[in-house]
Amino acid sequence: MSAVTAVPAADADEARRHFAARLAFETDVSDVAADLAAAAPGIVIVDTRSAESWAQGHVDGAVHLPTAEIAARAEALIPQGTTVVVYCWGPGCNGAQKAALEFAKLGLPVKEMIGGFEYWAREGLPVATGAGAVTRRSPDPLTTPVTGISCAC
Repeated sequence: MSAVTAVPAADADEARRHFAARLAFETDVSDVAADLAAAAPGIVIVDTRSAESWAQGHVDGAVHLPTAEIAARAEALIPQGTTVVVYCWGPGCNGAQKAALEFAKLGLPVKEMIGGFEYWAREGLPVATGAGAVTRRSPDPLTTPVTGISCAC
């Protein structure tokens, strides 16, 4: 018996609905990086972590808005008509989901950047510090190719 097929795969229509729904709620670091590099309109990247975490390193081009402050400050920081993309530390942290819920409560369209800051840094994408320095780490070869196009999904 196959461990993979012990529970049969969903039929094609159910799979289409499921994966389309996931893409409506999630994006990944490669897509966010491509949109930031292209200055794509209509998105705001929000780092939902603490001030100390932000100062240590964050996505270059992100806005800092800790989850506890979203209700009070989002209106002043998030332009009307934009999609909010939230991130926290990484896949072992549910801070991005908590922040996404807060933005959704305000009626704003929101997506989670899966992988969070961990995968942003691991893929060698631009990291800014609280002091304004922007650096790039060497890509982790277990998460992205070290040369060429990073994902091409």
